[in-house]
Amino acid sequence: MRSLIDLPKVHLHVHLESTIRSATLVEIGAGHGIEVPPEVADGPFTFDGFRAFADQNSRVRECLRSPEDFRRIALEFCEDEAAQGARYAEALFTAASHGERLGELEMPLAAVLDGLAEGRRRFGVEVGLILDHSRRRSVERAWRSVELASRFTGVVGVGLAGDEAYPAAPFAEVFARARELGLRVVHHAGECGGPERVREAVRVGSAERIGHGISVLGDREVLAEVRDLGLVLEVCPSSNVALGLVGSLSEHPLPRLVAAGLAVTLNTDIPNVTGTTLTAEFELARSVFGFDDEALAEFARTSVEASFAPDGMKRELLAGVARWLG
Repeated sequence: MRSLIDLPKVHLHVHLESTIRSATLVEIGAGHGIEVPPEVADGPFTFDGFRAFADQNSRVRECLRSPEDFRRIALEFCEDEAAQGARYAEALFTAASHGERLGELEMPLAAVLDGLAEGRRRFGVEVGLILDHSRRRSVERAWRSVELASRFTGVVGVGLAGDEAYPAAPFAEVFARARELGLRVVHHAGECGGPERVREAVRVGSAERIGHGISVLGDREVLAEVRDLGLVLEVCPSSNVALGLVGSLSEHPLPRLVAAGLAVTLNTDIPNVTGTTLTAEFELARSVFGFDDEALAEFARTSVEASFAPDGMKRELLAGVARWLG
């Protein structure tokens, strides 16, 4: 079997705050007088729903306080991505939330971008940031995220995340403006919400890709709309199981999404919570679902083509996937 480490990969759906190494989190916390207990630092974890995960995630984020904290997690993310054979990634980061929490709106974003620039130099991994915004939070904060994104080189897009009990409709004007500014728009939808949230993300939220989207199988019309528009789904099997959204890996709808003719990519979402890696997600697709190397290469090709990477990098990556397949 071909080595999955050697397969050129693009990582489209991963939250920077959920990539922090356990030892790093403990060290960062200690530097601020915060004791980080094992139930916060030492994954993998499983949860009985999205809210339990969000509470744990809040405790992690509270440890991030200084520019060096943000630079460090960004640099280490690049190193870890390189180790998985990923050449390009689009990492989600809640910049406005951190900035408001710390009273320095620009500092967390600027520091992360510094760390990513160093990671690019040292490890050869290019990372574009997508600033995400919790659906539970204010429209005013969403506007701040768009304003930040428009001013910092290295930010490629914006989008909604979080509890899908909260609709996307109040943010329609925000994301229409983001598109006018040349930002890309990617929303979480169809993760813990139904297919109507996927339709809303597309029709109201101007989404160009869908984070997760697994609930589209519950509505034939929504599925057909997503398929006909060619919208790519950022599927994260291990995350869906860890958050209690799917009962087990063997029950995950990944094969049915592919069989339905949808454009699907493989991602980790929250890797240091689930204990997975991008290569491990490809290995699960091979070992649990029986996808052959041609199908795995297709996941990789779809990720490249759906990314917001420069055209030259896309051509290089696609050539690398072709060489891997032989």
